[in-house]
Amino acid sequence: MSDRTGLRVAYGGAVYPAEEIVRGAAYELFSADEVAGFEWSPRPGSALPWRRFVHVTEVDAVHGAPEASEEPEAPLMMPVHRERGWAYVHQLSQRPDAAGDPVLAAVRGSAVVRRGTRMVKMLSARQLAGYVRGWLPHGFCYREHDVAHLRTPAATTVLRTDGETGRDGMDVAYALRWRAADPVDYEVPAGEAHLGLTALAPRDRAGPPVLGTGFVPSSTHLVPEFVTRDFADLPMPANATLVAYPAEGVEVVLYTYQAEQRGWLRMVGPQWRHLLAAVPGLSPDQEYVPTGDVARSTHLVGTYGGNEYEAVADLPGGFRVLAMTRAARYPVETVARRLRLAEWRGAACVVLREEAGWLRVRLRRPDPDTVAATGAQCHDRGVYETWAPGAEVTDDRVVDVRYPL
Repeated sequence: MSDRTGLRVAYGGAVYPAEEIVRGAAYELFSADEVAGFEWSPRPGSALPWRRFVHVTEVDAVHGAPEASEEPEAPLMMPVHRERGWAYVHQLSQRPDAAGDPVLAAVRGSAVVRRGTRMVKMLSARQLAGYVRGWLPHGFCYREHDVAHLRTPAATTVLRTDGETGRDGMDVAYALRWRAADPVDYEVPAGEAHLGLTALAPRDRAGPPVLGTGFVPSSTHLVPEFVTRDFADLPMPANATLVAYPAEGVEVVLYTYQAEQRGWLRMVGPQWRHLLAAVPGLSPDQEYVPTGDVARSTHLVGTYGGNEYEAVADLPGGFRVLAMTRAARYPVETVARRLRLAEWRGAACVVLREEAGWLRVRLRRPDPDTVAATGAQCHDRGVYETWAPGAEVTDDRVVDVRYPL
C-alpha cells in the first residue's frame, strides 16, 4: 500500500515506506533489509519483509500523508528544557514518589479526553466473551491515539488489566473500542483520590501495579492511562467495536454494537473467524449475539419535547432517543448518565444490580481498608466488587451525571 500511496516516514536517520495507522497516530514502517528494531514479517507479493510499528511522536518527518479526515487528538506535550527530554519524563512516570512532580503533571495534563475521543480497553478471551454478553465499559482504559503503535499480542501485554497474561497464548489480543460520550466520565488514576490503589498488596490486585503517576508501568513506553469515573460502568455507545490483533499486526473488526437491538453484529469474515476459537462459549458462526435482558447498572436518559426517554450516544453525531424506528430517533435536548450509588461499611460504592435483597456493589475508591472491610474481590485492574445485604446499605440513591449539550 505504501508504494502506491507514496507515504514515506523519516525515522532513526533513514526514510522508510510506511502505512498510516489510526489516522496518523502511528505508522508501520517497511524495509527490504534487516534494521535494528525491525522484525521479520514478510507479506505475499511484497519485497519489504522487515517491519516496525512506531508512534507519531517517535518519527522525524512524514512525507505524502493524506489529508486529516477529522480533528486529531491532543498529543503528549512537555515543557521545553535544555537537558530534560523524553527519557527524563519516562523515568519520572515510573516512579510513584514522583507523582506530584510539576513536570510530570504538566505532561500528563496534556493528554485529555474530549467528546468523541476513541477509547480502548485491552481484553482477554474471557473478557471478550463477557462484553459480547453484555458487560459495559469500565475501569482502566486508554486513548486509542496513545496506543496506536501497540499492534501485536506481545506489544499489547503492557495494557492488559485482567491478570491473565500468558494464559491466552500470544497468538491474538482483543480490545473494546468506543467513543467517549463526555470528558466527565473519565479520571486520571493519580493524586490523593486514587492513592489507595497504589497501596494495595500484590495478592489483592489483578494486572500490573498502579503507580499513581497516571502512566502505564512500562520500561519502554510512555502511555497515559485513564479510569472510568468512580470505576463505574459507562453506557455502551452505538457502533462500539470489538477488535482482534493477531500476530500479523493487522486490526480485525470482530463485532459492532447495535444499540437499538442491544446486541453485537459479527463483522469478521471466514478468513479471520479462527480468532474467535479461544473465546469461551462463543460460536464463530453466530452472526448476531444479543445481550438480551442482562442487568445494566447505568444508561443514558434524555429529554425531547418535555418527555424523558432512554438515550444513546451516537458520536460524532450526538445523542438521540433510543428507538427501533428511525423516525423516532430524535436528537435529545438534554442528556445525562444515570447510575445508582450507595455506601456500605464505610465504603463508597456503585450499585451494579440487585438480587433477592442483596446488592452487587463496586468500590468507587478502593484501598486496603475498604477492601478488607467489605471483602471485595478484584475482578480487573482497580475493579473491586462484592455482595452487600440491602438492609445494611446506606445513602442509597440514583444520580444523574449531566452532559452539557
